[in-house]
Amino acid sequence: MSFAATLFRGYIFGNAALLLILTTLMWGGNTVAGRLAIDEVSPMAVVALRWFIVSVVMVSVTLPRLKAEWPLIKAHLGRLSLMALFGFTGFNSLFYVAAHRTTAVNLGIIQGAMPVLVLIGAVLAFGVRVRPLQVVGILITLAGVAMVAAQGDPDVLLHLSINPGDGIMLIACLFYAGYTLSLRNRPQVSGLVFFAVLSVVAALTSIPGLFYEHAVDTLQWPTFQGWLVVLYIALFPSSLAQIFFMRGVELIGPARAGVFINLVPIFAAGLGILILGEPFHAYHAIALVMVLGGIWLSERKTEKK
Repeated sequence: MSFAATLFRGYIFGNAALLLILTTLMWGGNTVAGRLAIDEVSPMAVVALRWFIVSVVMVSVTLPRLKAEWPLIKAHLGRLSLMALFGFTGFNSLFYVAAHRTTAVNLGIIQGAMPVLVLIGAVLAFGVRVRPLQVVGILITLAGVAMVAAQGDPDVLLHLSINPGDGIMLIACLFYAGYTLSLRNRPQVSGLVFFAVLSVVAALTSIPGLFYEHAVDTLQWPTFQGWLVVLYIALFPSSLAQIFFMRGVELIGPARAGVFINLVPIFAAGLGILILGEPFHAYHAIALVMVLGGIWLSERKTEKK
């Protein structure tokens, strides 16, 4: 085994913190990629090409195990299809549409509220008990998201004139929160096989989006830069980050690994400023502190327990 392979398997693939930091960095970069895709490739083309590439890669890697576990997968194919439709196709379609209408900084901060949305869903769907400190954390996080959507102006909320891109991103987060909650009862197949199946379904369910863009004459196949964006999205946030995250969860458990997701809005904001030159206003800083602080409060009791 080469030195590079030994280093990867022994240090990098065995270091949960490093894997999870790289994961959230790639997910933060996805917000910048969504902005870079503007005028280079249309949103539904990004989604379809992304999942087609991911599905080809994942099926190639997992084919023997996919065949072995197919009977169990087939018995739950309907549920898996709904999970892929909302969590992969629906979320990403809305995400890239939102990226055409708002900034990477806003996308990252709003996306950072997802753990709290999952907690709210767990209360409503599974009757999970919430402690008073968690309620405070939820309210602070949602207030931070509202501040971003209102662009720091409470009067905007009072007159319900929220930036459409931020509103679309909020709906996308609700889709992904629903997908995350459904993972609680997912079929007991191996993680990579599960991801491979969902990526295939996502590739198939993204095809209607292409027909829609073609019908309204907004379909744009990638330019050279568009292909670079698509390949980055497919290979890094969609594939490598997922594998790194699953490995991180395997090493330290889902509760501790989930805390690292709080880094996504920080990386998204930083990359948006450094790469895209987007403005970072005072209300962004306040909202970021509120979102991260609210998540910390909402998870604090759970971690101690």
